[in-house]
Amino acid sequence: MFEFDAFAEGTRQLALAIAGATANGAFSIAGGGDTLAAIAKYRIADKVSYISTGGGAFLEFLEGKTLPAVAVLEERARQA
Repeated sequence: MFEFDAFAEGTRQLALAIAGATANGAFSIAGGGDTLAAIAKYRIADKVSYISTGGGAFLEFLEGKTLPAVAVLEERARQA
């Protein structure tokens, strides 16, 4: 709901906290459509270490789940 000013402050504060943490040496990761829209709105893209356009699949990958395309690539690499 950050698109509406009445609900935007929490997202803005979170964006500023991430930007500040990255500036202080933390590694930040962001991904997904709504997250990317918030990053653009608050102009912190240059303060995020890694940005992915992937949404749910990106989160699953970070969780350690095997994605179907990655599984196929791994299998082909084993057969090579």
